[in-house]
Amino acid sequence: MKGVVIRNIERAPAEVVDALARLGVATVLEAQGRRGLMHPRIRPMQGGARVAGSAVTALCPPGDNAMLHVALELLKPGDILVVAPLSDCSDAYIGDLLATACKVRGARGAVLDTGIRDLAEIRSMGFPVWARTVSAQGTVKEQVVSANVPIVCAGVHVVPGDIVVADDDGVVVVPRRQGETVLAAAEARVRTEEDIRARLEAGEVTMDVFGLRHKLAERGLRYVDGPVDWSGTPDI
Repeated sequence: MKGVVIRNIERAPAEVVDALARLGVATVLEAQGRRGLMHPRIRPMQGGARVAGSAVTALCPPGDNAMLHVALELLKPGDILVVAPLSDCSDAYIGDLLATACKVRGARGAVLDTGIRDLAEIRSMGFPVWARTVSAQGTVKEQVVSANVPIVCAGVHVVPGDIVVADDDGVVVVPRRQGETVLAAAEARVRTEEDIRARLEAGEVTMDVFGLRHKLAERGLRYVDGPVDWSGTPDI
């Protein structure tokens, strides 16, 4: 699909996207069967940000961010820019100027399987970015590939319009059509965790709260009353 730019994409309902943002990456990941998590090399470049938005994608050659500029023009309020290189590259595809442009267009953040630069300035403007590294090395703007097409970013297939959830735990992608289903499962998980937290606060131990005692006993766990003479090799 070289040279293709998709101008109009379908996006998930805003209320679904916003609710997933509030729930956070770990809860959303568990709710969709531990699928869609980007490689942990994609780290938050700031602390405390928790966002979700619709993916607008850019597929770029190594060391060339021309298609990022194409994708930037397609951003709408509530979107998240997702950038993947055709091959491994740690060059900085975004600095403070492009972060400013993203923010002005209403983007909630950017996710890049590349480097970024001008980190202090990006942090000071309050624009959340997740990237693989920081590098002063910039890029050229020469080659035509594609924008707003399906890509693979940090090991995850991302279709334009998919829901990208990002916080201090990383980045997870929810397929657009599954947004409401994942949201319902995530909300149910939160209710379960609230019950677990109440039991822990009441003094119950995790072996019982999580049902591990019987499970581990079936798999061979046994307790030995001490004390044990560790000077030898006890047969336990």
